[in-house]
Amino acid sequence: MSALIELKNISKSYGDLKALDNVSLEILPGRIVGLVGPNGAGKTTLLRALTGELDYTGEAKVLGYEPRSQRAELMLETGVIHDISVLPSWMKVNELLGFMDGIHPGFNRETAETFLKTTTIPMDKKIKSLSKGMKTQLHLAVTLATETKLLILDEPTHGLDILFRKQLYTSVLEDYFDEEKSLLISTHQIEEVEHILSDVIFINKGKILLYASIEELGERFTQLTIPADQADKLRTELKPMSEYGILGRRVFLLENADTQALVKMGDIQTPSVADIFVALMGGAA
Repeated sequence: MSALIELKNISKSYGDLKALDNVSLEILPGRIVGLVGPNGAGKTTLLRALTGELDYTGEAKVLGYEPRSQRAELMLETGVIHDISVLPSWMKVNELLGFMDGIHPGFNRETAETFLKTTTIPMDKKIKSLSKGMKTQLHLAVTLATETKLLILDEPTHGLDILFRKQLYTSVLEDYFDEEKSLLISTHQIEEVEHILSDVIFINKGKILLYASIEELGERFTQLTIPADQADKLRTELKPMSEYGILGRRVFLLENADTQALVKMGDIQTPSVADIFVALMGGAA
């Protein structure tokens, strides 16, 4: 199976700042990948490199295209939704659909209109008069109607309430995703998407700290909860990646631990992606 995204030694610097540092990765079809990192970690720079918006060193292929030299062809098959609206604010909603119908060979106006009927977006209103949530929904409708092979969501729910956030991801999963497409979600709020991810990429200071499937994370990392009075002894033995206290107990996050031995020490669980992320970020600081 050919990868939809192939990056080899991608780097990008702004003066002395290395926004991307020798990034190499592949994303196969049928994957939902979370790109996770704190603000300034390099997430947006990586996405801009993927879509040919900036220059870089290294080699990249996205949907078989070289992003910089074949950006026009690439963007016909790639959907991108940012946390800010990039739609033409002076157009009415129905005018935008007509515009897309005229310029994009893969645009299906009927698909967009069907999706918009599930929203409260008025067709005769100018885009600038819509709420942030409505603009995001409209952008999603237009994107889903182009039958793209790759959908990139760049902090798409920033500033939206919980109902809009839930609806957005539900719509993406039900109306877009299948085994031939991939979804790349850039976020620093991993908690709201970790339940839908197949893979995660942790990035910080332009470097990939971890790229693994959710299944691999469950095998590699373990959470152990023990009585607080045993913490000093077990801390020395187990050398946890991180720990915190709760209700008189200590919670250790461990990597590559012997789970059978841990059962005798306390309660073991699979840690959340957020817990693993925080631990790795602490180690990278």
